[in-house]
Amino acid sequence: MRRVLTSAGALAAATVLIAGLCACTPDPLAEQYRAGDNKGYIAANGLQWQEIPEADRGDPVSFSGTLDNGSPVSSADYAGKVLVVNFWYATCGPCIIEAPRLEQAYQTFQGQDVAFLGINTYDQPATALSFARDHGVSYSSAMAVDDGELKLAFAAKTTINATPTTLVLDKQGRVAARVIGELPEASILESMVRTLVAEPA
Repeated sequence: MRRVLTSAGALAAATVLIAGLCACTPDPLAEQYRAGDNKGYIAANGLQWQEIPEADRGDPVSFSGTLDNGSPVSSADYAGKVLVVNFWYATCGPCIIEAPRLEQAYQTFQGQDVAFLGINTYDQPATALSFARDHGVSYSSAMAVDDGELKLAFAAKTTINATPTTLVLDKQGRVAARVIGELPEASILESMVRTLVAEPA
């Protein structure tokens, strides 16, 4: 393993995001995470996770776009909430595998100041909605395939070099945690979110 370096993000990451690389995940990493060690490390197969100290989180992500149902969406809609953002597309194998884990985490935080948003990097709305129906995903996704500004809003703040990638934004909208690659277990994401929910607004 080698240590993941925290980066404010380079615009070049947008090119990688558009490419939509897929990553795979072994289950033992979830055990390492829950044990409280190896946080902020990259595994030999490419899975990364990182929790970013508050002092190192940089500026908030400011974004706007259009949801799969045609409604507008922006960072202002999530002010004061912890926001989980998952980058995905319908034919990405790891995205399919992790979808029920993300939905499980989403359901865990119902009624709390926590929101989930997908960012679909490749598909058209009909495909994204069909995926959501087929895989039981009940939160919406913003459509990024024809929206370069939406992609750059995130890529300018943090490195995104694989699909799927899951970011967790704190109550100020700053990137506070991330999983690059397939989410091994819902409990990993839930732990990240609980840490941020407990932080003062």
